[in-house]
Amino acid sequence: MTEPLTQSPAQPATDPEAPAPAPAPARRERARTALRRVPGRLRSLPPWSALAAGVLAGGLLGAGYGLVVTPQYTATSYVVAVPSDQSDPASALGFAQAYGRVATQLAVLGDAQMWAHVPVADLERSVRTATSPDAPMVSVTATSADPEEAADMANAVARALTKHADAAADDTHVELRQFARATEPTESSSPSAAVTGLVGASAGGLLCGLALLVRPRRSGRGPGRTPAAVPGPASAADGRGQL
Repeated sequence: MTEPLTQSPAQPATDPEAPAPAPAPARRERARTALRRVPGRLRSLPPWSALAAGVLAGGLLGAGYGLVVTPQYTATSYVVAVPSDQSDPASALGFAQAYGRVATQLAVLGDAQMWAHVPVADLERSVRTATSPDAPMVSVTATSADPEEAADMANAVARALTKHADAAADDTHVELRQFARATEPTESSSPSAAVTGLVGASAGGLLCGLALLVRPRRSGRGPGRTPAAVPGPASAADGRGQL
């Protein structure tokens, strides 16, 4: 009887000329050497490369901020002060300035929250007023991440301010009337990612330019160079010996 032949698995062929893998300590030493060469390579770059890097980094950061931040919407409502028969336009202008200052007070905002359906703290943070020195008009501006809420807040504060002015009309002889209602904005008032990117690029370029101006200057002698020897002045005796 013949015994079956068994074959051992083939061993992978080895190339005697292939270099052996470098040991781990040698690889770490090469990595340290490469890291030590990085500062020298950075110093060898032209000065404008730092300026370009600052512009690029600032632009990327600015554009990222514009993409991440929540867009804000702004709506404005206008009320006008109208004098009665017992008053004059100059008095209406003065009361318009006064009502513009009290529009953001708690007494007015407390009534406005019923129509705006937002807390008084949100109205205090989001509503601003402005008056004109030439016209008896008050503008009420509200800002919110929701365009409909921004319009509601502006109209609510304008309505509450009108109610307070009507309550004192017998004494002031001036009443407030709504001139224009706030409408729901269609575009955000916050800057876009393109605008914030340009601002960031400008800021990055400016900072890097200032850093290049205040950085210490390199000396004219490179490594390994020695200053040239300057001969000293010859003495009078040496000059007579050469004649």
